[in-house]
Amino acid sequence: MRRTSSKSMLTVVVAGLLAFGSFLALAQEKPADTMQILKDKVKADKKLVVAVNVGLTEAEAKEFWPVYEAYQKDLETINRRLGELLRGYAVEYRGNTLSDTKAEALLAESIAIEESEVALKKAYIPRFSKVLPAKKVARYIQIENKIRAVLKYDLAQQIPLAK
Repeated sequence: MRRTSSKSMLTVVVAGLLAFGSFLALAQEKPADTMQILKDKVKADKKLVVAVNVGLTEAEAKEFWPVYEAYQKDLETINRRLGELLRGYAVEYRGNTLSDTKAEALLAESIAIEESEVALKKAYIPRFSKVLPAKKVARYIQIENKIRAVLKYDLAQQIPLAK
């Protein structure tokens, strides 16, 4: 039963994250407080999925959540870079102005963002390992990876190929 409910919760969180990604495109038309409410809801849902699936003891939770929050804050910086990259590409695509030079710059930033994600994990895994057993750290990183994979898949479906 736990596996089914955990899977269902992960589906709900991913759906929320996908909806949030779709709303980002409309962010300029929506009031900031509406976007903040949605962002806060997605964060809370994600945190619930982590809590249920990692299986933290009370002592582990006390040590884990501050590291989790720091990781999420640093991950948000990477997400903002990705958003800027996508907005830059969208401008070039819509204007049909993507030159080889601009394409090279976008590719370089894309790779730099991916490298930042890997570097962030490398920096935080030791921090998580100080507060959780290795299997729980692995489980948490798997949850993060699954959520990011679904989001990236959704982005890949929506972003047209360069022309």
